[in-house]
Amino acid sequence: MSVSNPTGMSRRHFLEHLAATTAISAPAASMFGQALRAGAADMKRGNKACILLYMGAGPATIDIWDLKPGAPTGGEFKPIDTDSPGVQITEHMPKMAKLMKHMAIVRSMSTREADHARGRYYMHTGYVPDPTIEYPSYGAVIGHELAEQTKYANLEIPPFISIGGPSEGPGFLGMNYSPFVVDSNGDVRNLDMAMDQARLMQRMQMLSALEKGFADQKRGESATDHGKVLQSTVNLMTSKQMAAFKTTSESPQTLELYGIGAGNGTAGRGMAANTTFSKSCLMARRLLEQGVPYVEVDFGGWDDHEAVHTKLKTRLATLDAGMSGLITDLEQRGMLENTAIVWMGDFGRTPRINGRAGRDHWARSWSCVVGGAGMKGGQAIGKTNSDGTLVETDPVAPQDLMASVLKSLGISLETVFTTKNNRPKKIANSGRVIKELFA
Repeated sequence: MSVSNPTGMSRRHFLEHLAATTAISAPAASMFGQALRAGAADMKRGNKACILLYMGAGPATIDIWDLKPGAPTGGEFKPIDTDSPGVQITEHMPKMAKLMKHMAIVRSMSTREADHARGRYYMHTGYVPDPTIEYPSYGAVIGHELAEQTKYANLEIPPFISIGGPSEGPGFLGMNYSPFVVDSNGDVRNLDMAMDQARLMQRMQMLSALEKGFADQKRGESATDHGKVLQSTVNLMTSKQMAAFKTTSESPQTLELYGIGAGNGTAGRGMAANTTFSKSCLMARRLLEQGVPYVEVDFGGWDDHEAVHTKLKTRLATLDAGMSGLITDLEQRGMLENTAIVWMGDFGRTPRINGRAGRDHWARSWSCVVGGAGMKGGQAIGKTNSDGTLVETDPVAPQDLMASVLKSLGISLETVFTTKNNRPKKIANSGRVIKELFA
């Protein structure tokens, strides 16, 4: 009934996943500069978008956003004040400490899903896994609901982009809303354009003729849809909007803002990781300027069952540079007011530190961070107890977080989807809005 989640983007998947792109020709080169300048202006006029910073495997949020100094579970990191009174975060994110007025920490996330695959699915869809149905993820829902906006923006590239990892799939919304996966350099795996455009067009014309002949034999919707995918693919491969995936044209000042200016990326593994994540965050901003409504940046590697604090020192410096650069850049360009930013992982990690100086899986009490798109920053919502083992106030489920993000984007929470077998499903699993974000 539904399409299984992608695990990467091969040449074949590239053809299969692009039916959602509009069948219009690439703009003339003389118009491209105008289109780039118009991108940020469109965002200011009200085009909504979302960037999800996904921390694959589940970070130890007790060491990042909800520290417990002095508690046996507290670990070695110290909290520092931020620009928002009463809100403290880890000492290893000093740049973000100056930007918390834009962001809200939800410290009362709580689920029962402490398995990676189940937790990731629940956080992306608002539903626990169900063997009878596959639910759409954030990117599919947002791309679907903001489809008219993307048409207005003359979008030629897919509306759901995932950088660095595959995200979750479109579920019952169908292949049109699958994630288009690229790496931090903006490259699609196994897609080599090592031929001139004239030869490419000759090949595509021949293939198109074969496709048409097959479809004319009344072979059903699949043949017709495949032809649409082919045309969409040609448009994408030749579109000037593909330049949004390349960050090298940015000014030295912008690169430096994200920590990828001159001298960075050469100081060992920490700086190299910084460059990768920061380039992905910068690419996300560029894609939003083209009209893409949803971009996910995958920052995996948080499964810290051992030496958690040693690993976090490097990883948090990487996160601090990329996340702070993105928020600052969006704010300076006037885009933050229409862009929802979400930071989350599969779950949290145990307050108790294990015998290998690590933290294990923990879904009962942990934190996410959201901001932008009219959500009220500068606050910590919910509270855990003194050692971080329990949520004391306002438990928040993944569907509540999703409902709040959708509300910030102007998407109606009364929306009801119909699955392939005609089952009604409420958007965001009928989650309740986190009222403090809109007070």
